[in-house]
Amino acid sequence: MLDFPRLATDNRLPPRTGLGLKSEHVCEVLQSRPDLGFFEVHAENYMVAGGPRHHFLGQIREQYPLSLHGVGLSIGGEGPLDVAHLQRLAVLIERYQPQSFSEHLAWSSHGPAFLNDLLPLAYDEATLARVCEHVDQVQSRLKRTLLLENPATYLAFEASTLDEPQFIGEVVRRTGCGLLLDVNNVYVSCINHSRDPLAYLDALPLQATGEIHLAGFAEDTDSLGERLLIDDHGAPIDHEVWQLYLKALERTGPVATLIERDNHIPALAVLLAEARQADRLLNNAGARS
Repeated sequence: MLDFPRLATDNRLPPRTGLGLKSEHVCEVLQSRPDLGFFEVHAENYMVAGGPRHHFLGQIREQYPLSLHGVGLSIGGEGPLDVAHLQRLAVLIERYQPQSFSEHLAWSSHGPAFLNDLLPLAYDEATLARVCEHVDQVQSRLKRTLLLENPATYLAFEASTLDEPQFIGEVVRRTGCGLLLDVNNVYVSCINHSRDPLAYLDALPLQATGEIHLAGFAEDTDSLGERLLIDDHGAPIDHEVWQLYLKALERTGPVATLIERDNHIPALAVLLAEARQADRLLNNAGARS
């Protein structure tokens, strides 16, 4: 494992609720300055030198803590990491000094081709070694702790020799990275694979949780007529996900929590109402702890 320190406590996101920063809301946010813990942006949307997005993000960063969330590193890919992409990330992190940086446990590229999806891995020793090597490379280059997000999956590899929480736990243990606990992904994956969400949650390295994500899902049926959940970030947070979030907070204590909405974006007031609901649960968790 790399001799790499975790982020200092005073350099992390506050244990409050944040929102993803959307272009539809940025002017209203700057005018009204809602009471939020932080904002999160997708790193790949800001990998240019200038323009209106940077103009507004600079103003947001002056007023709020910032979380930077990557979707294009392809941590689980078979090939080497894209060093040019990693360099663009380093420049962005140097520019904005976010309190948190996270990426997905997934792959999204093959050779020069980029696939617009976050695809699952075979959980075996060879994949584990490759993912750990990639996480070490990212943390060394960025000089900060990476939070690794548990995925939402719809298919599983028969070749896997480790279950997903075991795999994530080993990556955390070997690299010193943190966990981005996506509660919606836990629920979606467990329903799709007929697993117990609470047992999955308890098997994760929750002591390494640096941020939590909450989101809504879409529902369909598979070819056998079974229930199929799709992590589309296009709906309000489901009641069952709120309940699982409560169970997670009982285990982690208060942790910075993001309300994700990437499709069917509602009015800012709608998202602020969900944020207030999460803040109440965070405050209750803090009082208990």
